[in-house]
Amino acid sequence: MKKLKKFWKIARKPMYFIGFLMMLIIILVAILAPVIAPHGYADMDISLKLLPPGTEGFPLGTDQYGRCVFSRIIYGSRLALKVGLIAVVIESLIGVTLGILAGYFGKRLDSFIMFITDMVWAIPPIVLAMAIVLLMGPSAEHVAISIALVSWAQFTKIIRAKVMSLKNLSYIEAARVYGESNLQIILRYILPNLTSTIVILASLALPAAILSTTAMSFLSLGAQEPLPDWGMILSGGIQFIKKASWISIWPGVAIIWTVLGFNLTAEGIKELLDPRMKV
Repeated sequence: MKKLKKFWKIARKPMYFIGFLMMLIIILVAILAPVIAPHGYADMDISLKLLPPGTEGFPLGTDQYGRCVFSRIIYGSRLALKVGLIAVVIESLIGVTLGILAGYFGKRLDSFIMFITDMVWAIPPIVLAMAIVLLMGPSAEHVAISIALVSWAQFTKIIRAKVMSLKNLSYIEAARVYGESNLQIILRYILPNLTSTIVILASLALPAAILSTTAMSFLSLGAQEPLPDWGMILSGGIQFIKKASWISIWPGVAIIWTVLGFNLTAEGIKELLDPRMKV
């Protein structure tokens, strides 16, 4: 009952309510993309290139290849969410696993894991991610993997600290006395107590992952044509910014809308589940 009252108290705050509404809209747009988009994202007609918004059935105009900008942005929401989710899942698995191992077993394993974590933390993420993508080859999936491989350190540090505070509690000591293995203790007692922390970290990491993957695509290291990646659409419209500014403006708006919506929602989730947590 107290949790429910707290949820409504937080949900009624304008900032969090607006964020949740923005997030819900982008999710619905991604799900209903084939219904909302008037054209296919790859449909092109050179004779219709650079049409201004509202012309000949193109709500946001066309790009340099005669493709519907509105349709590409709508379908691009699917790609942005997909790549962002892949990145967050991978970095969560890496960060949580290493954090639990470091925090629970400690000693040399903890020192080794934290040494690797500090090394990753010290390198600018976008630089390391670009290096990984250049080795693997440009693609949306490779960008997601590269972002995950440079972003897990935050998970590891916070989960490690949480596990260190949990492992010496009386009920866990009792489980050891009763002969339960380390794996059983981690799965039955440690991991369930980390759920809210993991949810908070993942919700905060998702908008950052979306922004990072979009930035990589802007540099032509992400999804390749004809996929409707927002960063790639924005980048392709830069050369026409004076003649056809709508090509770059609308994907920029979509990026801001998505990142802001998820960020505000993540802040609300953090306040609901653990207002004392510092990230």
